[in-house]
Amino acid sequence: MKDITIARNGSQPSSQGQAEYFTGSVRVDPLFSVEEPSRVAGARVTFEPGARTAWHTHPLGQTLIVTAGTGWVQREGGPVEEFREGDVARIPPGVKHWHGATRTTRMTHIALQEQLDGKVVEWMEHVSDEQYRRP
Repeated sequence: MKDITIARNGSQPSSQGQAEYFTGSVRVDPLFSVEEPSRVAGARVTFEPGARTAWHTHPLGQTLIVTAGTGWVQREGGPVEEFREGDVARIPPGVKHWHGATRTTRMTHIALQEQLDGKVVEWMEHVSDEQYRRP
């Protein structure tokens, strides 16, 4: 029989979002990693105003649950869309996108993504200041 495990809040160290993958001040709080046979991993990510991810894709898609604040999300070639606390964004597999805070508000979301062949994300180029705007 397997036991239920509880990862206590604060038991895993927070980290700053790496400059290679993020612009601005970003804090990543790991929630859980992939444990076979499951393939889902999750993290709570907080973006300070103006902070955002680089462009990226996920082999099996990504679900973002906004838990605080207001942010923006954009798929390549699409409009910059606002999402707020309580909103859930589903990014389909392989869709190039970015997400982060607005220019003036902090945003926190829980990011859920599944692993395929050992990979949950493919990072690409940074979102330019020109791309990071909402008309």
